[in-house]
Formats: sequence, C-alpha cells, structure tokens
Amino acid sequence: MEIFGSTFDDSVFSEARDRVFTALSSYNAKLCEPEWFCEEAALDSDDSLEKQKVYKFRGDLTFRQGNYQEALDAYSSCLQWIPDNNLSIRRDVLDGMARCCTKLGQRERALEYADLLNKDASNSCHLTSLLLLKVNINQYFGALECVMASLQQMCSLLPFNPWHWSNLGQTCLQLLDRNRTQTPGSCLPFESAGDQTGGQTEEQQEEEAENRSDRMWLKACMCFIRTRLLLRILQQQQSSFVLQRSESALQRADEALQLLNPKEGTLQLLDELMSEDLIPEKMREDNQDGESLASLCVQSFRERWWSKISPSGLLETDGPRHQTHTDT
Repeated sequence: MEIFGSTFDDSVFSEARDRVFTALSSYNAKLCEPEWFCEEAALDSDDSLEKQKVYKFRGDLTFRQGNYQEALDAYSSCLQWIPDNNLSIRRDVLDGMARCCTKLGQRERALEYADLLNKDASNSCHLTSLLLLKVNINQYFGALECVMASLQQMCSLLPFNPWHWSNLGQTCLQLLDRNRTQTPGSCLPFESAGDQTGGQTEEQQEEEAENRSDRMWLKACMCFIRTRLLLRILQQQQSSFVLQRSESALQRADEALQLLNPKEGTLQLLDELMSEDLIPEKMREDNQDGESLASLCVQSFRERWWSKISPSGLLETDGPRHQTHTDT
C-alpha cells in the first residue's frame, strides 16, 4: 500500500530542458496607508466587497479602542454588504455585534445575535465558538445558571478538554457560594426549571436550599476530579510553558478539592466514575468531535454525568453531611 505523498510525478525528475516554463505576469501590490479605511474616501468605491472590508475594519478598530456603539454601527453597516454565501465573515461580524451589545449592557440583544449564529452552526467548531460567546455574555451579566448550561454543553461537545471542566467547576463554586449567602426564597435556585417555593414554609425552603447546596457541592467535586484526571493524562505528552500551564491548573483543581473537602471514600468513588471513559482509543484527537449537534443539550449532559450518583447516596455511605462548602 502506498503512503500518501510517497509517489512523485515523473516530470519532477525530468531534465531542465524538457520542462516547459510559463512566464509569470507582473504583479503590483496595493499599498495602503495605516487606517486607510477610516477616511471618508474609502467608501467612494462602488465595489460591495470594498465597502464590506471598510466597515469590518472600522468595527474591529473601534471595538479595540472601546468605542462599542461606534463599532456596533460599523458592524451593522458591514452586515448589509456581506453576500449570503460568505458565512465566515457573517459569523465574525455577528460575533462582534453580540460582544458590542454585551459591553453596552444590552444582554437580550446580544443573545439575539448569538441565536442568529446558532442557526448557521453546521459543525462542532461553529458550536464551540457560539458556546464560548454565550459564556462570555452571561458571565458579564452574572447569569451563572446560563453560564453553567453553556459549559455543560461544552463538556458534552469536548468531553476530554480539561479547561472546560475546570471552568464548569469554578462556576459551581460561585453558585454554591451564592446559595450560602441567600435567604430562603430570595433568588432563583440553581436548577430553576420546575423548582417552586410558593406555599412552602421557611423551614421547607431552608431544607430545599440545603439540598441544592448538596447537589452543587457534588457537581463541583465531580468537575474538579475530572479536570485533575484529564490534566494528569495530558502532562505525559507536554513540555515547556504548556506543561507549566497544566501544572498551574492542576494545582488550582487540587486547591478547590481541598476547599470542598470531600471524604476519602467520596474521592475514590468519583475518581472511578469520572474516569470510566478515559480510554486511549476514545481520547484520540480524531475521536473528539463530540456528540451530534442535534442531540447536544443540557439534558444529555445531566443524564451522562450528574445522574451517575446522588448526594444522598454519598451521605449514606461516606459519613455525616459536610459542614461547610466553600469556607476556607
């Protein structure tokens, strides 16, 4: 069997006199002054592609300068000149518009642009960039439940990426800390869908809040254990600054687990559960495309990971309820 690239055309080895050379036409490179696109004359052209580039460059520059409304206006003008078949530029511009709206405090509008990107998503790379955008938008506005939902989808899409698991664990810690500082019924619970506090006594609400804390504590433990397992595997093939970054992340994961303070039996059990799919054949780069876009959802993540074990089961087999969650 021939290896791809191991065969050559015979003409490569022919004598020079036998080869036919075609004279190259002259090429004059276009010279542009710095920030040429900021000049009004840059829009004098009737070429739609030229107008598209001018508005796109203006949007990128003004966004970098912190002029978000001006950048949004430029991106909006650019969008009108993008042909329907140029999906890459369209996605880039919509992403920029969503980030402008985020900086301007317009969360709903930013999410609307993200939804437009979602309609055009046709592969895992598109979905990855979309989910990262949603994470950034919701983090900016402190919508931690929405951040968690997007990170869960990221972990379903790329289950062997330790950085997404680490971010999900950090979000769980933030939600856990928020729950400890809330009074009963004062804010949305962690899993707001279907949770109702109406008609409950204060004692019932406190018990429900404690149950939510137990679930979030367990989720945080699972995330950081998964992060630690993946980083240890990756370190075997890393060096230089990449290895240093992994070592720092591993240290942070260990510190988070020390903060959560799970018992030894819990650690062993979660280690086994979170490493069940860490098989070299499954972790090959060509097998990391994630689930199909149609089936990727928070529910599938919950069934795959959260439902593996319940807090009550751990408490029954691993001693009394933990006294603190994120206390130092």
